[in-house]
Amino acid sequence: MATESPLHLLDGLINTGQQQQEQQQEFLISAETIILTIFLSIVIIMTVFGNLLVMVALCKDRHLRKKKTNYFIVSLAFADLLVALLVMPFAAIELTTGEWRYGEIFCLVRTSLDVLLTTASILHLCCIALDRYYAICCQPLVYRHKMTPIRVAVMLSGCWFIPIFISFLPIMQSWNAIGIEDIIEERRGLAGSANDTSCVFLVNRPYALICSAVAFYVPLALMVLAYQRIYVTAMTHVRQIETLQRAGSAPVSGPTPMNTVKSSTSSDPTDHYRLRTTRALSPSEQAPIVNSRMRVETKAAKTLAVIMGCFCLCWAPFFITNIVDPFIHYSVPWQLWTAWLWLGYINSGLNPFLYAFLNRAFRRAFLVILCCGDERYARQGSCSYGQVHRVCSAASANGTSIALRLSFLPNRSYSDNGRTILANEQSQDSVGTL
Repeated sequence: MATESPLHLLDGLINTGQQQQEQQQEFLISAETIILTIFLSIVIIMTVFGNLLVMVALCKDRHLRKKKTNYFIVSLAFADLLVALLVMPFAAIELTTGEWRYGEIFCLVRTSLDVLLTTASILHLCCIALDRYYAICCQPLVYRHKMTPIRVAVMLSGCWFIPIFISFLPIMQSWNAIGIEDIIEERRGLAGSANDTSCVFLVNRPYALICSAVAFYVPLALMVLAYQRIYVTAMTHVRQIETLQRAGSAPVSGPTPMNTVKSSTSSDPTDHYRLRTTRALSPSEQAPIVNSRMRVETKAAKTLAVIMGCFCLCWAPFFITNIVDPFIHYSVPWQLWTAWLWLGYINSGLNPFLYAFLNRAFRRAFLVILCCGDERYARQGSCSYGQVHRVCSAASANGTSIALRLSFLPNRSYSDNGRTILANEQSQDSVGTL
């Protein structure tokens, strides 16, 4: 007995240590699950709140309903809202519990909705970029006639119907699993057991290439080209205004100097120039003008960089992995897949801030809604003027910035084809929301 006591004591110490380690591991796992649940819940709630606020704003503000561009933003908000309501909750439950409890059929439905809604969201971003490109670069002065309600409806319909051909149609028919059935069955076995406790979604190479091209790479290329042209055009307009302001401040001997002012309502951006008498600006008045131009350029560059940066940061990792994984024998860890997927989901929560909250008209509507209709936040003039005539924010046609307003005329108005155009006409969007 004396010789066995130390052994029993040693075994007891070892068992106690193992139990403490197991308890610590269980505590850490529970803490990680709680933190993860809180984080995912915050993402879902913020996504629902932001996108729902955008939709309510359009319903309550008749001024927002007049602008066709806002329908793209609201349709985008609806797609992102469905992502938050129909896709994120089930993904969060699966991630926190470690198993799928809703059967194989609903697994396919959930996966199809995931592909459909996230692709629709991305295509809406592409349509917004193309809409702004048409307004600013191609036909900025006849945008209202080019972007008709029928064309807007066709573009919106395409955003919702095109994703069907890469979501429900191939997934419900299992076209994505052709040639990799054995790998899928092996993954289901590793996931835990029967099909009703795991939701495994793998894609073959053709589906990965086609789906990624339609859902990401083609829209990305169009967005890059559109925003690059928008930025170049906006900066060209800013430099033209600065040139006109310098011409107005140049010393001229004789009568009052004349400035050549380009009509902002002409059907051709290259002609219909008007002569207008202006007061020469003193050197002390030129500094605020140059500073205003620098602020405009900086804000435009930062806004476009934020829009494209957030989109690429959120979705590029997922779609790069989506193409690479089938070619490396599906060796990407599931933890990395999950991280990239939720990063893409977060983009649905960022879109209201990038495309609506940066819009002055939407911000006013949000304040009215959140402050229970307080009239202090009713629509007000967006441009202010002092003794020094400054460049106002971008002109708005159907909610989209189309050109930089020439607002430095002394009487704040000029005549074009018998019509008086007020320089302090209310602008809905700033250059920063190109």
